[in-house]
Amino acid sequence: MRIGIPRETRDSETRVAATPETVKKYVAAGHEVLVEQAAGLAAHFSDQAYEQAGAKIVDAAQTFAAPLILKVRAPSASELPGIASGTTLVGMLDPFDEAGLDAMAHGGLTAFSLEAAPRTTRAQSLDVLSSQANLAGYKAVLLGAHYYGRMFPMMMTAAGTIKAARVVILGTGVAGLQAIATAKRLGAVVEASDVRPAAKEQVESLGGKFIDVPFETDEEREIAQGVGGYARPMPASWMQRQAILVSERCKQADLVISTALIPGRPAPTLISAETVRAMKPGSVIVDLAVERGGNCPLSQKGLVVYENGVALVGLTNLPGMLATDASALYARNLLDFLKLIIDKDANLAIARDDDIVVACLVCEGGKNLRKK
Repeated sequence: MRIGIPRETRDSETRVAATPETVKKYVAAGHEVLVEQAAGLAAHFSDQAYEQAGAKIVDAAQTFAAPLILKVRAPSASELPGIASGTTLVGMLDPFDEAGLDAMAHGGLTAFSLEAAPRTTRAQSLDVLSSQANLAGYKAVLLGAHYYGRMFPMMMTAAGTIKAARVVILGTGVAGLQAIATAKRLGAVVEASDVRPAAKEQVESLGGKFIDVPFETDEEREIAQGVGGYARPMPASWMQRQAILVSERCKQADLVISTALIPGRPAPTLISAETVRAMKPGSVIVDLAVERGGNCPLSQKGLVVYENGVALVGLTNLPGMLATDASALYARNLLDFLKLIIDKDANLAIARDDDIVVACLVCEGGKNLRKK
């Protein structure tokens, strides 16, 4: 099997879909790996390192001519025409981007979007959302610390005592939990909120305090359980109670990190404009949901803006700011997924009875399989 590894061309995308570590394993398994020149430079993987691992350094056209292509992001409009019908593509292709999937289907691609993998124990090793969100949560705290401009830990000096920073985390999925752990390591006082009752134990195990919004009905309690590890939209009455409580906590916070997302839907609004204007000058909001509209209506995608002295950090692709580690984890996710679609003779063999493979298959035979 020839495997193509193109250089990512989307703005600010520094990651790469294979590292010298995974290339070496592909070559050992009998595959030919074609890596585009400079594909890994932004993640600090040199062409020489890929060659030493057994890859061939080629131009973009040759990587896109391979029957199996591994990417980080979906092909751009300029890249799609260079990919032949019948090619198999694996990457983070955004299974909720109907237009993008339609374009890949129209091009005759067999496409696998790893974000669609089920949240099961067997799929953990190829869970790209978790591997990348973990890094995003860590980087969000560092960005918050940078724009906060003061110290996180309490410090007692001869000149007086510096109080510990107060950090509020909204949403305690993988990114939120990593943000709690990182903020605690930096010495902050941390509080966190989530719709799922099971999150309370996780937050407290990391040393955070859970912002508890009591459930008033069985319906609220049932919806809060979520589906497949993901949150579900809560009833309006619960959202109103949460908004009041979260608003009070945010007004007292020095840093707020919002991570709340619901797959396939716009990000829920958790921090109102009124709350932002009531926050202390010098405080910071890092909105990890900004690509889906943001948890705060004042956040702006790709920018850091200020409102009444409060910094709103809307920078995107935080895992890409840790490109070496992000690429290493993502490349291992891909390596584990390919074991499910390549047989022992190094040939493509799509297992139709495998729940992970079926869940990730988004395009085949000219059809967008996600289209309802």
